[in-house]
Amino acid sequence: MSFYNKTTAALVASAAFFCTALTAQADGSGLIRLTDRDDLFGWEAVGRIEIGDDAYCTGVLIAPDLVLTAAHCVYGPGGSQVSAAEVKFRAGLRDGVAIAEREVSNVAAHQSYNPALGFSAETIRFDAALLKLSQPISSSEAAPFALRREVNKGQRVSVVSYGRGRDNALSWQRDCGLLGRGKGLMAFDCNITFGSSGAPVFVREGGRARILSLISGGNVGGGSPRAYGMDLAPLVDRLKRDLRAQPKAPLKQAKSQRIGVPRD
Repeated sequence: MSFYNKTTAALVASAAFFCTALTAQADGSGLIRLTDRDDLFGWEAVGRIEIGDDAYCTGVLIAPDLVLTAAHCVYGPGGSQVSAAEVKFRAGLRDGVAIAEREVSNVAAHQSYNPALGFSAETIRFDAALLKLSQPISSSEAAPFALRREVNKGQRVSVVSYGRGRDNALSWQRDCGLLGRGKGLMAFDCNITFGSSGAPVFVREGGRARILSLISGGNVGGGSPRAYGMDLAPLVDRLKRDLRAQPKAPLKQAKSQRIGVPRD
């Protein structure tokens, strides 16, 4: 059986999208919580995307004013795309304080993403969206990440995400693996949960992390961890073109806050 067919069968058996409502549950993930400011250093560009008052996903800066996330995060339960006015990005959010906060002026989900298909290999392949911020976030506050366009067989990866039971700070899984790749899909053995949708999957290159994929969803309940993402770089090229074609929204005043290292 091909990787694509195996992946499709696994999705049908036990999987789900991982955008979630805000909760307050205990952290049982076993991941590394980026609690202190020093822990967060280098990961400030990963943040929480808040949709309305009660839902969120994970997102990541790829430019001072561009945030990548999963396309299904920007669709409501009825299948309609949410308004940009309902979306906010909070970079490096940690225990209620963000490195920077921005409203979103424009949203572009990939045109081939169809929310009516639910969680399937076809939707995962195109499950990417690009958000344009109302004002850029300076690189001194949160340095954007570049994309990785090539992948090696057996590639080791890491994931930085929010999730159910760990809403208030980023968690970092330092090492997990790429299990397979084919027809625009990627499968990983990374530990993710509800709220991890849109989380960047990183590889190390020249001492700097680069984004290989985004978390679309994965298995729930028991069994070995499985997470699914997409071949990202070609999708981003299209999303950038689509954003440029949208009317420009009026500029709004930026709101940001720096976080210093606490004194003893």
